[in-house]
Amino acid sequence: MNQLDEPEWLFPFDYMNIGESFFIPTLNTAEMVYAIECGAKRAKIKVKVYITTKKNHLGVRAWRVG
Repeated sequence: MNQLDEPEWLFPFDYMNIGESFFIPTLNTAEMVYAIECGAKRAKIKVKVYITTKKNHLGVRAWRVG
C-alpha cells in the first residue's frame, strides 16, 4: 500500500439530517471533494464541501444542505 493511498470511504448520506456534517482527513482534497459531490448527486441530496483542518489534520468537511 502506497503511503498516499486512500482507504475506501463510505459516506453517511443516508443517515444525515440537514445541517449535519462529516470530516474526512485526506491529502488528496480535490479528489475527495469530487467523490463526495458525486456521491451526494447519486444519493439525490445537496451538500456543501470545504477543504479545512481538524486537530491539525488536513481534510474535507461536507455539510448536508438539502
